[in-house]
Amino acid sequence: MSWEPQEEPLRQLVQCLRDTISARDPNARANAEIMLKSAKSSPDIDKYLALVFSSNQPPSTVDMDAANYSQARAAAAMMLKNNIKSAYKTMPDTSKTYIQSIILVGIQDESSQMRGFAGNVIAELVRQGGIMGWPQVISDLIDLISNSAGNATQQAQEGGMGALLKICEDNKKAMDKDYQGQQPLSFLFPKLLEFTTSTHAKVRSDALSAINIFIPDRPSAVVANIDALLGQLFQLASDPSDEVRKHVCRSFVHIADIAPEKIVPHMQGLVDYMVTQQRNPQNTELALDAAEFWLCVGEDEKMRDHLGPYLAKIVPVLLESMVYGEDDILRLEGEKEDAELDDREQDIKPTFATTKSGRLTNNANGSDTLNINGGTGNMVDDNLSDGEIEDYDDDGDSIGDDPEDQWNLRKCSAAALDVLASVFHEPVFRATLPYLTENLNHAEWPNREAAVLALGAIADGCMPAVEPHLPMLTPYMITLLSDPEPVVRQITCWSLGRYSGWASHLDANGQQQFFVPMMDGILQKMLDNNKRVQEAAASAFANLEEKANTQLVAYCSIIVRQFVQCFAKYKDRNMFILYDCVQTLAEHVGPALAKDDLVGILMPALIQRWNKVSDQSREMFPLLECLSYVATALGGAFEGYAPNIFTRCVNIVHRNLEETVLASSNPGLEVPDKDFLITSLDLISAIIQALDLSYSAGLVARAPRFFDLLALCMKDTNNDVRQSAYALLGDCAIYVFGQLQPCLPAILEILIGQLELSLVLIDGEETGYSVINNACWSVGEIAMRQKEGMQPYVERLLQKIATILFNEKVPDSLNENAAIALGRLGLGCSQYLAPHLAQIAPPFLRSIKNVMWTDEKGHALTGFMQVILANPSAMEQSLLEFFNEMSTAHSSIVKGPAPDHKALRETFQQVVEQYKGMIPDFEAFLSRLPQRGSFRELYGV
Repeated sequence: MSWEPQEEPLRQLVQCLRDTISARDPNARANAEIMLKSAKSSPDIDKYLALVFSSNQPPSTVDMDAANYSQARAAAAMMLKNNIKSAYKTMPDTSKTYIQSIILVGIQDESSQMRGFAGNVIAELVRQGGIMGWPQVISDLIDLISNSAGNATQQAQEGGMGALLKICEDNKKAMDKDYQGQQPLSFLFPKLLEFTTSTHAKVRSDALSAINIFIPDRPSAVVANIDALLGQLFQLASDPSDEVRKHVCRSFVHIADIAPEKIVPHMQGLVDYMVTQQRNPQNTELALDAAEFWLCVGEDEKMRDHLGPYLAKIVPVLLESMVYGEDDILRLEGEKEDAELDDREQDIKPTFATTKSGRLTNNANGSDTLNINGGTGNMVDDNLSDGEIEDYDDDGDSIGDDPEDQWNLRKCSAAALDVLASVFHEPVFRATLPYLTENLNHAEWPNREAAVLALGAIADGCMPAVEPHLPMLTPYMITLLSDPEPVVRQITCWSLGRYSGWASHLDANGQQQFFVPMMDGILQKMLDNNKRVQEAAASAFANLEEKANTQLVAYCSIIVRQFVQCFAKYKDRNMFILYDCVQTLAEHVGPALAKDDLVGILMPALIQRWNKVSDQSREMFPLLECLSYVATALGGAFEGYAPNIFTRCVNIVHRNLEETVLASSNPGLEVPDKDFLITSLDLISAIIQALDLSYSAGLVARAPRFFDLLALCMKDTNNDVRQSAYALLGDCAIYVFGQLQPCLPAILEILIGQLELSLVLIDGEETGYSVINNACWSVGEIAMRQKEGMQPYVERLLQKIATILFNEKVPDSLNENAAIALGRLGLGCSQYLAPHLAQIAPPFLRSIKNVMWTDEKGHALTGFMQVILANPSAMEQSLLEFFNEMSTAHSSIVKGPAPDHKALRETFQQVVEQYKGMIPDFEAFLSRLPQRGSFRELYGV
């Protein structure tokens, strides 16, 4: 029996839907929303919504004009989609069947907006129910687009293709799965190719867009049809529609990525084509997609050389594309002094904590990657479906829509120029030089700005070619720091930062002539009255700090005083990059920062900010990270500031763990951000390392339940938290072992469980290896001090560590730390390890030989030799390899005065004497050593 709507509920629903969108009376709108919420309890609500949306004429009982009814239909579509999204599993099958039977009418509507809404509903049904939940829909849409019945309108074909595109976007992987021996994509992909020949540009464009969804994953359907696709792309290359050509460009980029051999034979034609498309002044999206081709090919080692013959064509169009367009010029010319204006909350970019080991390699703002304007370029989210509304803030601005933060033609072109410069070097400079000559002094600021951008973009790749010109260019760029246009000052900071490595490594006279004015100029711009210039200058200075390194020691006083002025002037957003400047300085000049006068001005500025920032603020992450570096650099000079900071860090850890427990038992509560734990643990580590041992011990002793909290962090579900927790555990073993020792029984039980390699192999997360790495290291540090006290745990530890050592697929660093931990266990537990020596010696030696000769390696080998002395015969197969490793030792380790060096030397003498008595012709045995000369010299054998 077919469903029939009741007239009065239908009339009320249409009125409510209309009122939720367009009622001028707030009370009417509020009442309508209440009624709609109440209507959700009706089992037939989704049928009513589908009926209202799919009917292009109001019901006979509804007195409403076309405009108002159109709004009601739009509201019905959005409500229906949201209901499907939130309650599909509980939706009655009769409702699903009814919606499926009627919704295809909507994609044939005359209104493109309504067709878009219908596509959203169809896509949501497939997303929630799966491909097999409505298997007929793809065939129905294909029939509609193909116009197989001969009566489909252009609107119907466009609506059907739009819906099919949305289904492809949402179900990319599902389309390539096997369903009873068949893959939907194998059937669909040839149809999409067919639709690219449609007489309607929108269908051609959406069909290519759908094809581009699948190409990057290289499914079998794409591979089987790639030649046909290429042939069709060449046909579409001259399509009159910009949208079609935009997707043609994207297709070529994707194919270049997955099948470069298909692109290379056509390189000359493609270069000409992409240059032409990039020069399209009317469509920046099309130009951007063409520019992506140079990035893709330039970064591909198999393809990049094929661009060489065409640089004279490519480089000029990249340079042209780096000039701001008219709309941007109008927008930017309105930006002047804004340093006194407070930042809006949405203007402040999110900052994420880096792990203890991650900080060694990640330097987001001070790095020398192509980070134009000193900001982080965010990719534009272009995945909003037709008919969907982006989030807006209270002022009507789209959240996160700052044009300067978006990936665009200008940034893409600069990045492509950077890549080409790094591949071809001098030829790119030769192609760029005429543009620089013509535009660096240009009267119009957009041309000056683009020339400075180009000069910065080629800095790394063309340095030898640019270097002879830098004595002339550098002073000129320094004058541009005073340009009246903020955007020129901004890009000049960035470009100077790219050349700071050259200036910082000149001789003394060269540094006075070029480096000091460059450094001073960038420092001055850190106090610019435009916030974007401040940001770019701070980013450039962090870059300069990385490259100049210890050269900055002589200038610490000037730098720190400028930083302190920045702390007084900056608003919240730029404070983040300022922390990076401070920590990078601390990292590179170290103890030079610990002078009383510098500490006396820097620390009060940091502490003032420390007191202002709340425990819940995201600004706490970079501040904690910055203080970690500062504490390490200041050492004992940090002592007066340590108690308050240490206590607050412990409290942040405590509260975060408590909130995590509460959130786990109450789904309504938000899970706290783990970055608070990571950065707090890292700062605690830094403080413990920086201060006098007794002072650090006092801080830990006064922190209630310190090791209980650490134990909870060691069990946290987040890999980065555990990684930092085990780093702190190792530091505690080194610096405050007296406080740690009573807690070791509980700590070691957790630690042993963490060494389970199988969990990481199943999980597949790289960070899991880093956790075990730090755990292994902490085992070794504890074993160094606990010695015989490790005996109750040694069998389990040996089993876990041996599993790591025998697995050659784990990262080398993990194998090396496992070997050091095993060797150090031998210092107090040699008799327990000795029975296993024949099995563990080969992997131990294989891993330990890759470790640099440091005290840690010396400790491990001393412990390993204790095991050898307990079972010397077990080394029969590995003794020569062991002696050979000992012959590579640094003389400072073997002959050094430290007790550890003496222990290594004396223990090895015992080993040699042991084998002299066991091997009949010991001299003949030693003659087999590849480095017997150094062996005899080191040990006097």
